[in-house]
Amino acid sequence: MTRIVIVGGGTGGTVLANRLVENLDHEVEAGEVEVTLVNDSPDHVYKPTFLYVPFGKKTTDDAVRPLADLVDRRVDLEINRVVDIDTDAKAVELQDGRDTLSYDHLVLATGAKLVPDEIPGLVEGGHHFYGAEGAEQLRDALADFDGGHLVLTVVGVPHMCPAAPVEFTLMADEWFRQRGIRDEVEITYTYPIMRLHGLESVSNWMEPRFEARDIHTETFFNAEAVDPEAGVISSMEGEELDYDLLVAIPPHAGDDLIADSGLGEDGWVAVDRHTLEADHAEDVYAMGDAADVPTSKAGSVAHYEADVVADRIASEVRGQLPTATFDGKTVCFIEAGMDEATFVEFDYEHSPDPRDESRPVHWAKLAYNESYWLTARGLL
Repeated sequence: MTRIVIVGGGTGGTVLANRLVENLDHEVEAGEVEVTLVNDSPDHVYKPTFLYVPFGKKTTDDAVRPLADLVDRRVDLEINRVVDIDTDAKAVELQDGRDTLSYDHLVLATGAKLVPDEIPGLVEGGHHFYGAEGAEQLRDALADFDGGHLVLTVVGVPHMCPAAPVEFTLMADEWFRQRGIRDEVEITYTYPIMRLHGLESVSNWMEPRFEARDIHTETFFNAEAVDPEAGVISSMEGEELDYDLLVAIPPHAGDDLIADSGLGEDGWVAVDRHTLEADHAEDVYAMGDAADVPTSKAGSVAHYEADVVADRIASEVRGQLPTATFDGKTVCFIEAGMDEATFVEFDYEHSPDPRDESRPVHWAKLAYNESYWLTARGLL
């Protein structure tokens, strides 16, 4: 019996589990291969939905489906948390004290977590839209906001969905215009390096659009602390910004399990960027946000990586030399307001080239958001 254990039931882990039992259909049905997906929640969350919650376009319930409804019946779904990985013994320990799960192949898709408490005052003084509770609280704050200074600050990189802060800023601008209060609102966008985005071509696309919409920008602004009572955010560079409403992209970190297991610093698994094999253990892969590869932490990346890892493991199970490789392919939609969008496509060798925004691309993004659940099931 060949045992494949996947840790993490987000986009990457779910797509991978379904791909594996499809690719290894004969072996699974014959009882020669067992695929186990371990997730610490019975729910699967599609996080891009949260961007629309603050503007009343989606609810947090729209982002959630039972994981059991998305996973092929041939996958052994284990709702539990992995608390230890022993790569020498090739076993993972579960939180509830049950016997450990042994594996022949292990895939880590443990994702990223928010750590806003790394910035003093940020939890008390700032909002975000990277989770259900945060998105709902921001929705309520925006509903009460009828004027003043809104600051969108990107606190640290890497973070999930690098386009999200750009999208939120442009969507907020148009949303205020639709409400007839844009003249009463000042918007400032900050970024921690000397341009508006980590991808230079995206930064170049942003500059004229922000200027045309009177969105102020502060680059090389690395947030250090927030004073909620005074309504001030200060940077390591000695700058201060007054705010009436602060929206932050919080610092992100990987799972402590990764660092504790010696597989990578800060919870990001050190991997070969093409094969996605772990640098510090045999028969271990990592993918999605957990993998330390030089591209975006985005759902499309996890999806493409899942295809590669599924092909490689299937080859290994059959005693064949795996040849599938990941080229860094990434596809991201970028909302440019409430009813127009663009998109970028790039990989390790090619830079993105954002097109002019349009309504058809906006509707294409919304259509994909609705069809995502088919993607998670492995049908798209």
